[in-house]
Amino acid sequence: MSGQEDPGKGVDMWSSLRCLGYLSSFNLLVAVCLGMYVRWEQTAEGMILVIFILGLFVSAIACILYYYFSMESASLSLFHLWFGFLQGVLCFLNIPSLEKDIKDQVTNYLLLASLAVRTLGALTERLCGNATYKPVLLTSFELLELLGFAVASLSLFVNESVAVIALVLALAALIVDLRMKSPLALPNLTCFAVITAVYFFKSLKFETNPYALSCYLGRLICEPLLDVYFSSLSPTERWKPFFSAGGLWRKLSLFPLSLFEVAFVVLCALKLGDMNVWYLVIPGFCVFGLLWVLCHMVFLVTLWGFYTKLSECQKTWKAQQSDTLTLIRIMASRGMRHFCLISERLLLFCLLSTVILAAVSWQVNNVLFMSVFLVLLPLESLAHGLFHELGNCLGGTCVGYAVVIPTYYNSADGQPLLLAPGQVQECQSTSTLNAIQTLFSHHLIQTFSCDYSTSLSLDPLLGKLRSFLELCTAEGPRHDTYVLYYSGRTLPSGDWALAGGECLRLQQVLDMWKERNTSFSSRLIMVLDTENSAPWVKAMGKVEGMYVAVQGAKMSPAGDAEDQRAPRLGDFTQEWVKYNCNPDSGVQWSESGRVVTAIYGVSKPWSDYALHLPTGSDVAKHWKTHFPRSTYPLLVVANRCCGLNLLWLCSACLRCVRRMKMSWFPPKILDTGQGIKLVQS
Repeated sequence: MSGQEDPGKGVDMWSSLRCLGYLSSFNLLVAVCLGMYVRWEQTAEGMILVIFILGLFVSAIACILYYYFSMESASLSLFHLWFGFLQGVLCFLNIPSLEKDIKDQVTNYLLLASLAVRTLGALTERLCGNATYKPVLLTSFELLELLGFAVASLSLFVNESVAVIALVLALAALIVDLRMKSPLALPNLTCFAVITAVYFFKSLKFETNPYALSCYLGRLICEPLLDVYFSSLSPTERWKPFFSAGGLWRKLSLFPLSLFEVAFVVLCALKLGDMNVWYLVIPGFCVFGLLWVLCHMVFLVTLWGFYTKLSECQKTWKAQQSDTLTLIRIMASRGMRHFCLISERLLLFCLLSTVILAAVSWQVNNVLFMSVFLVLLPLESLAHGLFHELGNCLGGTCVGYAVVIPTYYNSADGQPLLLAPGQVQECQSTSTLNAIQTLFSHHLIQTFSCDYSTSLSLDPLLGKLRSFLELCTAEGPRHDTYVLYYSGRTLPSGDWALAGGECLRLQQVLDMWKERNTSFSSRLIMVLDTENSAPWVKAMGKVEGMYVAVQGAKMSPAGDAEDQRAPRLGDFTQEWVKYNCNPDSGVQWSESGRVVTAIYGVSKPWSDYALHLPTGSDVAKHWKTHFPRSTYPLLVVANRCCGLNLLWLCSACLRCVRRMKMSWFPPKILDTGQGIKLVQS
């Protein structure tokens, strides 16, 4: 019975929410019509009457298109465009004599009621889970209402009209900033509200209607503001319109941004005409103006470099034509995370320089200065937010080295012996090598080498291991993750059995890793498809000061296996690669009666691992590579101002909790964040 009632409840809830939306729009329609009528009644202006009658006519056309021709999109577009215009007219036609007019008071109450019902409807829709979140920067309705309001401002004087149009652009940028969940979106909203309420509209040469303004701004901002908390879109989904745009359009967007930057610094320079406090203004503008220019040279160069890298990743993605390969994974494999983390610091410093220069050059009576400043804040905040999100969601770089020894096994005395040629195929060595290469390719792991050798001795292997563990990215830093794979025979201690009776011991690998990873927090993941991997797995629990993990396997003896054949080297690799490359593979590591089971072990500090954060030397290398020498003095200031960790105490407590959890309750499936999962049967 309850199953039959649920759809009805869903329909009732949706109908109620639509009714709230209709009620808000109806309140707004009545308020606008009544407000226009009152203003015509007081002034007897013919233009107001024309606009009023035209507004009723357009509303009627919108209703006809909606109900009789089922042209919902065209009808709503016409409605929002015209009502954005009418709200602008209502805002700018504020007559002081109307303060005691009862009809104007009713208009104001209706405007506030429309805002309250709109907010209530949006909040209820999200609390009930009926909201749909789409990856858009601005909806078409928001864009049309902004356009209508900007057209209404053309009735003002030129200077004021330009200032109001710039304010509309600032509002549009703020809406995008909120919808993208930029870390600085809420401070930007607060700054926008304070400056417009306290300074901007009071500096205009006419009085505005605060009720109409509140209704207009509140209706536009309420949904993006609520979505800061309620939206379930991931960072990559929110930024999808930006990622899907063409590289040429992204680079062309730097042109209007540069125009606003130039306009801002020119308007700031007008403050130099204030001779009352020249001894503060002139030195302050010279110092902070020069700092601002240098910072924004860095800002524009950073955006250009990022757009170039993003276009290269898009070309690679389109060339691959793979359903499983995503743009984000390609960006991670290209080291974009490192670029974004450094750029995030630099752009935060640029944003601070804009705020400081605006404070030094503040002009209370210059509305154009304030509106341009309000445009720049969310635009620079969006750039900072983009780098912040990508720095957090992109994975690190990874490099892999595979060693497959197909033709050796151990005799009773522990010495490796050569297999007969006919037995080589039975070791599944070829398919094992193909499987691990598939893993590297699927997860965009840079392949250092895949050695398939029948006569590998200790010294050549140690030489290749040293080269592998010393490998760095093209940008300079070491890779975040190093994956070492081995399939072959081992001694009972787990040591790798090599040619000539030699063996590679675990301590040798750890010593090489510690020697080459002293100043960098990379991690080493060893994957062993061997008969005796358990000793190396158990030894991980005693390793300190390094981030090392071992994924191993246990093979059931032939007599205990339910299968007709005994497990062979390579069986574990086939299943493990299938599990890590295909989420729908159906591989269940916890099922009973498995011939091959999985085990893993991690070093004591493994849970403390975090992807490498740029150090001062990393930022210095990045700066020298991408920016002109004239900007080098900013390097020290940017590092010191933007590299502080103010939450170190909380981080220490969380680190202790994570260590205890990993030690006492290790998960059956440990996600490394690189696309590779360590598993325990």
